[in-house]
Amino acid sequence: MANEVWVFVEQKEGKMKKSAAELLINGQKIAENLGQKFAAVVFGNDISEVTEQVKEYGVEKVYLADDEKLKIYNTESFTTVMTDLIQEEEPELVLFGHSALTKDFVPRVAERVGTGLVTDCTDINEDLSFKRPIYAGKAFSTVKFTDQRPVMATIRANALGAGEPVGSKSPDIVDVEVSVDDENIRTLVKDIVQKVTGRPELTEAEIIVSGGRGMKGPDNFALLEDLADVLGAAVGASRAAVDAGWREQEFQVGQTGKTVSPQIYIACGISGAIQHLAGMGSSKYIVAINKDPEANIFKVADYGIVGDLFKLVPLMTQEFKKVLAG
Repeated sequence: MANEVWVFVEQKEGKMKKSAAELLINGQKIAENLGQKFAAVVFGNDISEVTEQVKEYGVEKVYLADDEKLKIYNTESFTTVMTDLIQEEEPELVLFGHSALTKDFVPRVAERVGTGLVTDCTDINEDLSFKRPIYAGKAFSTVKFTDQRPVMATIRANALGAGEPVGSKSPDIVDVEVSVDDENIRTLVKDIVQKVTGRPELTEAEIIVSGGRGMKGPDNFALLEDLADVLGAAVGASRAAVDAGWREQEFQVGQTGKTVSPQIYIACGISGAIQHLAGMGSSKYIVAINKDPEANIFKVADYGIVGDLFKLVPLMTQEFKKVLAG
């Protein structure tokens, strides 16, 4: 066993994701508390910039899988390379961000390695037990591994809190052999079509402005976009708004959408169904705007405004512009 703590560094187009930086900061602290070496695992192609970024987070070793077969995410290739690496090096703990990518391949890795996996965690204790929400966020469970190794977990973005990188320790770079049989690749990604909004990714945003059925139509989301642009926020939506065709499914927050943990979540015209609360209940501060004083969202909100969002949101946008300009 390598007696190492690993963090899988998710990257996109040669840029390290914000959630990966958060994991590296916290992973370094965990490794120090356990008295073990701290290592990062990076997959991709032509990712020298990511490797340089990773060095600033106190890692003592970087497992670098830089290969054309890993340029675009593929379930079989990522699963195979990660499985082979874990079986060869036998780390103590492997942490992943909780994202669409890791939800796809990490459970497969855990099954092949023969260990357990705890997902969507919001906290890690010193004894390597993990806190995670259950029952649509109405309760929390604590999960602890017994004799299974490695310990594997996915961590919700923004859940652990960030901090400052500890600086480079001139880590060893370990080139990982990528042995992927083309015959085992069952899917081929030919192209990726992306929508460019200029706003942060929903699951990694520090601030989210979301709209629900109370927005009354797709055109009114422009009000939320204006506010989001002033705050540097992402724009989300409830399932009701998505089902009505007002926003694309990629913007849905909730039990059947994306789970988010921003510093500030501004809910506009959202009633607060339990399915929606399951996706944003771990936000640090919740601000609710709704004309119904009995709306369920006010039960979880830190700050609530009873009123017409079509009047209030533009006023908020104007005031934030003044404050931020000063």
